[in-house]
Amino acid sequence: MIRVQQDDFDPGQELDALARGNAAIGGVCSFIGLVRDFADGDSITAMTLEHYPGMTEKQLADIEAEAQARWPLDATLIIHRYGELKPGDRIVMVACASAHREAAFEACHFLIDWLKTKAPFWKKEHARSGGKWVEAKDKDDVAAMRWRKDEN
Repeated sequence: MIRVQQDDFDPGQELDALARGNAAIGGVCSFIGLVRDFADGDSITAMTLEHYPGMTEKQLADIEAEAQARWPLDATLIIHRYGELKPGDRIVMVACASAHREAAFEACHFLIDWLKTKAPFWKKEHARSGGKWVEAKDKDDVAAMRWRKDEN
């Protein structure tokens, strides 16, 4: 399941709904990303996230399908927020459910790594010194590289 939304979400309710009624699920792994109050030595007062509706959901669906093709998953959830968020607000939630914990852990890690590098969201950090668009980080690309399938 994929949702791109402005509204906040309740992680407990989301996890309950993900596994409800499926006794084959042996483990659920989740990740929740929050807005920090600092970046590059600056104090952050807010973050604005933008996206292209339609394109964003399609890319998230492709990322989710890739995870489901790689691991035996019973359920997946990707929630990503957009709009203006304050420090401490939830930005993203990824959850994976499987009969076995290892698949849930690996798929969850894969999803968040690929969301950081492949999902079409643009982030602008607002600080007392002004606003600036967040550029892609090399460390995120390095993290995502471990999930690339060998092209040879």
